[in-house]
Amino acid sequence: MPVVEVFLPSTYETAVPYELFARLRRESPVCWIPEPAVGPWREGPGYWAVFGHADVKQVLRDPATFSSHLGATQIRDPDTPADLAFVQVQMLNMDPPDHSRLRRIVAAAFTPRAVRALERTIADRAAALFAAGECDFVEVAADLPVWTLAHVMGVPEQDKRLLYDWASRVIGYQDADYAGLSTADVESLTPVGRLAVASRPELRPGTNPRSKAALRDMFAYAHALAETPADGESVMSAMRKGGLTGAEFENMFFLFAVAGNETLRNGIPGGLLSLLGHPAELARLRADPSLLDSAIEEMLRFWPPVMHFRRTATRDLTLGGRDIRAGEKVVVYHASANRDPDVFPDPDRFDVARTPNDHVSFGFGPHFCLGAHLARAQFRSVFKELLAWDAELAGPPRRLTSNFQNGLKQLPVRLSRRAGH
Repeated sequence: MPVVEVFLPSTYETAVPYELFARLRRESPVCWIPEPAVGPWREGPGYWAVFGHADVKQVLRDPATFSSHLGATQIRDPDTPADLAFVQVQMLNMDPPDHSRLRRIVAAAFTPRAVRALERTIADRAAALFAAGECDFVEVAADLPVWTLAHVMGVPEQDKRLLYDWASRVIGYQDADYAGLSTADVESLTPVGRLAVASRPELRPGTNPRSKAALRDMFAYAHALAETPADGESVMSAMRKGGLTGAEFENMFFLFAVAGNETLRNGIPGGLLSLLGHPAELARLRADPSLLDSAIEEMLRFWPPVMHFRRTATRDLTLGGRDIRAGEKVVVYHASANRDPDVFPDPDRFDVARTPNDHVSFGFGPHFCLGAHLARAQFRSVFKELLAWDAELAGPPRRLTSNFQNGLKQLPVRLSRRAGH
């Protein structure tokens, strides 16, 4: 029987449905899910959901059979053939060898060596985030990934809040609080930033937030920034020199502006909430800070920032005992794979010393997250600093309404400096 709850954004308003995932892994590890209309968003044709760890990795490692390009990587189909053609030139929505060509252009900014050169600066920024008293940790934690991304991309400090707003609109479009978010102070923006705000489109309900029309202000900013002289090397300078087409350039800017900060903006608060929900494990980490790296991997497993990604079958095939036809959507659920008991003993237990930890929160195969080293460095800086603070919930967390991003909109916490730190 179809399990529509897996698709509905409202399912995720209170929690990720891990019990449902567990049942489906046992009973129907590859399962057909319908796509009913939701609010202004039209009905879709349905898709095959993949819940088991081995099957998820099989899909992700085989772009020849499970394409990122044919229908792009979101469950929701682009609204028009022109919208599909536009997003197909984004690196995330390409298959090798085109994907490999674009990845090489910007990869130098995300190597372990490049990240090590940034780590001291990131650590200093993280240490300055915290102050005694009550705060919304979602807002506090958002500063570091947005600042880091702006630094890597060559976006001026005055304009970094635009990155926050763009990511909110794109990732949070299913949530009324985020869909129209605009928090940047126009008067404090650079002239390029003010140009972007002036170019922001008025959108009708249901417009796909990833369409070119919906992102007009972001692309106006990207092109104007590319024409602005800048000191030093950045992702923007690599993109300028990389021979990208106009559409490739716009989509590359979009990918970094959105994916580069929203995942951490949700993953870091999710990591803290996981620790606060398991006080014995938090105490264990405080007693042995050498567990920090394994604790970060467990936070990523336990609270994957992205819950799924889509592929499209290129041929008829059988997966998990189900016959899949060429052209049908195949959606892999990282959140389910990360709790597969065939791979993770006692998978619902949060264990800061868990090893091995073969989570798929950064993906797998040719699309393994380009920014994984940078993401881990930011996690490490934040939680190394947090070990010097006592933290407790100061109110109920509020989740983002999204069937894609495992996000928090609010995490009220009370911080106090620990004695001796």
